Amino acid sequence: MVLRGGHGEPNYQAQHVRAATAALRNAGQNPRLMVDCSHANARKDHRRQSEVMLDVLAQRQAGEANLVALMLESHLFEGKQPLKPGALRYGVSVTDACVGWETTEHLLKTAAERLS
Repeated sequence: MVLRGGHGEPNYQAQHVRAATAALRNAGQNPRLMVDCSHANARKDHRRQSEVMLDVLAQRQAGEANLVALMLESHLFEGKQPLKPGALRYGVSVTDACVGWETTEHLLKTAAERLS
């Protein structure tokens, strides 16, 4: 199951993770969860993906083994741009706003350090 938030509200916090895990178990399903650090979990602000990821890492470090994956909206350069032929900037998303490579690299290194 992917927790990506909904209706403008996040659902990555510990109480949401516990509820999702219980619901999956009660339905006879595998309770493994992925958290989408973007979308409603970041309240539609790509710059908030870091705080979502750090919270999820803390939950994992505290023993929440059902959190098995994270998803980041990432591209070479931060932000997004409108799809205008002839005016496109290389490496910038034309769909969702993204964190840039430097932020992505920092987050991945942080995750590796905290989970090793």
